[in-house]
Amino acid sequence: MSAILTTSSLTKTYGPVRALDGLTLEVPKGGVYGVLGPNGAGKSTLFRIWLGLIQPTSGDASVLGGAPGTPRRIGSMIETPRFPPFLTARGVLEWLSLASGLKGEATEIDALLERVGLTEAAGRKVRGFSVGMHQRLGVAAALLGNPSMVILDEPTSGMDPNGINEMRALIRSLADRDGVSVVLASHQLAEVQKICDRVAILNRGALAAEGSVTDLIGGAGGERLRLQVAEPARVATLIGTGAEAQADAVLVNLPRADAPALIRRLAIEGTEIFEARWVGADLEAVFMQETGGQDAR
Repeated sequence: MSAILTTSSLTKTYGPVRALDGLTLEVPKGGVYGVLGPNGAGKSTLFRIWLGLIQPTSGDASVLGGAPGTPRRIGSMIETPRFPPFLTARGVLEWLSLASGLKGEATEIDALLERVGLTEAAGRKVRGFSVGMHQRLGVAAALLGNPSMVILDEPTSGMDPNGINEMRALIRSLADRDGVSVVLASHQLAEVQKICDRVAILNRGALAAEGSVTDLIGGAGGERLRLQVAEPARVATLIGTGAEAQADAVLVNLPRADAPALIRRLAIEGTEIFEARWVGADLEAVFMQETGGQDAR
């Protein structure tokens, strides 16, 4: 596995606050890699170190085999982008091209605006843009110069469902069609599960879990029987080992062959079962397990 981004015992402190705590991580080349964690887990700090915007307190980091901040083939969008309000969308990309020493030809800029869905807004001043439109423009800016890798922090923030679907398709096409390595952070765990090949989960500045999405989900308990019932806590107590009460249901770890007998027993004991179905583990379950139940936001 060829790594494009690495850290080794990486630590970053701000006074008494330890944003990163001895983080060791390798991001492989190719595909879409997610960096997840609750607020304060160190995601943005990690991205800023890789981009050379801040220096670590101790430990090492590398980008494309070199020091952070030196390669010119990396695009990035960190948190919600801000642009001069008097410029148009096209003007923003022209300005950033000049500032970065890129050619920024009109055909390339128009192609980028089309790719992120801003063709019709190309001549509009960005002061009237929604948060989602700013995100789209930020992604277009990250793609200037055809980078081999992009780092995107919350690329779907402020977008409606259609916009999220379009951004998901764009990010996958960057990896699958263009061969761009994409590293992203997102609070949309369902979207991360759909779009990412591998993820790292950070908690309090340290690595809590890392691996392919399939392997992490498989290790979170696999398939479970979900019983929608009126009194989940009481029913979970009746079932005993392997039962977990939720708001309106009970999740049960058991072999499929044992499910009919369990349902019959519960019915005989007077339990009203409104629905019974098998559900798989998801990335949210893994996230909650690895971060002690902290919310991704």
